[in-house]
Amino acid sequence: MGNVQAASQTGAPPPPPSPPGPTPTATPPVPEPTPPDNHPGSFEDLHKKCKDVFPTPVEGCKLLINKGLSNHFQISHTIALSSVGTSSYHFGTTYVGTKQISPTEAFPVLLGDLDSAGNLNAQIIHNLFNNVRGKCVIQTQGSKFAVVQLDADYHGSDYTASVTVGNPDIINESGILVGHYLQRVTSRLCLGAELLYHYGQGQEGSVVTLAGTYTGANWTAACNVAPAGWHVSYYHKANSKVQVGVELETNLRGQDTAVSLGYQIDVPEANLVFRGMLDTNFTVAGVLEKRLLPMPFTFIISGLVNHWRNTCRFGFGLMVG
Repeated sequence: MGNVQAASQTGAPPPPPSPPGPTPTATPPVPEPTPPDNHPGSFEDLHKKCKDVFPTPVEGCKLLINKGLSNHFQISHTIALSSVGTSSYHFGTTYVGTKQISPTEAFPVLLGDLDSAGNLNAQIIHNLFNNVRGKCVIQTQGSKFAVVQLDADYHGSDYTASVTVGNPDIINESGILVGHYLQRVTSRLCLGAELLYHYGQGQEGSVVTLAGTYTGANWTAACNVAPAGWHVSYYHKANSKVQVGVELETNLRGQDTAVSLGYQIDVPEANLVFRGMLDTNFTVAGVLEKRLLPMPFTFIISGLVNHWRNTCRFGFGLMVG
C-alpha cells in the first residue's frame, strides 16, 4: 500500500527537453560611410602636388645625418661643399609635442636651423584653439632680424581663412599684411583670393590675386591670376610609379613666360626614386635617390645642364637616418 501511495505521488516522468534551436547570430553593425573631406587645404599649397614632382638639384657634395633622440625630439647635421656657391654647415632640431589632434598631427612643433655663419631660422607651429592654428617664423642674419612673420589660420568645414603679418615695424611704420581665403565650391572645385598690402618709406600699395583648383580622379589643375602675371600648374598621376607635373609661369611686367615639365618615377622593387625636369629655358635636370637597405642610407646623384647659357652643375649626396 505504501508503494501505491508513493507511485501516485511521484506521477509520470516529465517529457524530455526539446532540442535547442540555432543560436541567433547578432547582426554586425554596418559601418557608416566616411564623409568626404571637404577641407580645401591652404592657399599656399595649391601647387604643392605639382612642385613635389620636380627635382631639387644638388651641387657639389652634401652629407645629411638625421638622429632621433626620442619620440619627440630629433636633430640633424648637414654639410655642403661647393665650388660654385658657399660651403656651409647646418645644425637642425625638430621637436613635436604631445598634443595629438589626428593620427598624423601633433602640436606644438618647433623647428630650428643654425648655420656656420650664425644665421638662424626658427619656426613655432601650434594649434591654439579649435580649428585655429598659429605659426611664428623668425630669421636672423648675424645680429639682425631679417624676417619676422606671424600667421594665423582658421580651418572651417569647407573653407580656410588665414592672415599673415610680415616684418612689422611700428617705429618706422612699415610691414606687410596678407590675407588668404579659400572656399570649396563643389567636391572638385575650390576658389579663393589673396590680398597683399604693404606699406613703408612713405609708400603703400595692394595686390589682389585670384586662385582656383580643380581636382579629378587622378589629376589636379591649379591657377593663380594676378596683375603681374599668371601661375598655372597641372599634376597627373599616371599609375603608382609615374607622376607628371607641368607649370606655366608668366611675368607680364618682364614679358617673360616659362614652361616646365617635371616627372617622378618610383621603382619600389629597387628602392629607387628618380625626378627629372626640362623647361623652355633649355634647362635639363635630374635627381636619382637610391635607398641602400637594410642600412639607413640614401645615396643621391644630381645633375643640371643649361644649354642656352652653356653651364652645368653636378653633385652627389648621402643621407643617413
